[in-house]
Amino acid sequence: MAEPSTIARPYAEAAFKLADEKHLLAEWSRWLADLAAVATDERVGRAIRDPNLSAAKLAGLIVAILAGRLSGDAENFVRLLAENGRLDVVGEIRAQFEALRNEREGVVEAEIVSAYELEAAQVADLVAGLERKMGRTVKARVSIDRELIGGVKVVLGDKVIDGSVRAQLGALEQALKA
Repeated sequence: MAEPSTIARPYAEAAFKLADEKHLLAEWSRWLADLAAVATDERVGRAIRDPNLSAAKLAGLIVAILAGRLSGDAENFVRLLAENGRLDVVGEIRAQFEALRNEREGVVEAEIVSAYELEAAQVADLVAGLERKMGRTVKARVSIDRELIGGVKVVLGDKVIDGSVRAQLGALEQALKA
């Protein structure tokens, strides 16, 4: 069986192309987020996996749940996914769509992990520094990991900047063993 990312790619690219042509990237981001939230609901998930439920009924169910929140194009997208049995990869479609959108808009996502809760000013300073270094807009998600002991760790795509006390202690340990 193909990987979800492989299955999702053509759908994400098609949605992105349509959204970009119509200058509706933000709207499609919202619609895909809503669709992903619905598709990950346990009850809807059971319906998606139910072989006795036709694609038309399944699409109708999802469109009804999202009544008034989807455009005609977005509703057609739901129907297409249902017909092709791809509603189970909506989360991956959304992730790939967002990656395409970020690339188009010059945005890089950063995961900032701190040992302690950061104040808004600290996050803003850190983001500003990352933006200067990357030359792109940084969209940050902040989380807390007490095991870092102190400091922060920043993940930008495949780059990791680890300024945590835990990492420094690990480096010191390796130096002492050498």
